[in-house]
Amino acid sequence: MNPGFKRLPAYFYRLDNGNEPVREWLKELGPEDRKVIGEDIKDVEFSWPIGMPLVRPLGRELWEVRSSLPRGRIARVLFCAEQGRMMLLHGFIKKSQKTPQRDTDLALKRKRGGGA
Repeated sequence: MNPGFKRLPAYFYRLDNGNEPVREWLKELGPEDRKVIGEDIKDVEFSWPIGMPLVRPLGRELWEVRSSLPRGRIARVLFCAEQGRMMLLHGFIKKSQKTPQRDTDLALKRKRGGGA
């Protein structure tokens, strides 16, 4: 197997205006956080399909990359796997045990081609 072969290459979801919400969110984070999340996304790209603890299915063809950040914080990147690609739909820092419904709803809206 070619070590440079990504099984599920990641792409940023792009709004009609050209903005890429997950890329913009990542740029707002500190370098340590970006590195952890980027490494986790890379692991999914090369190891797909992969399960817990790194990836968890959310249902409705949505998945989450589960990143443990420095200082006990938790990040999630919600994505769908379509046409051999990992489409990064939404990213956020978790503040509660359960993934907030508004974050799941936003990812689903983007998956269906909606914005915001």
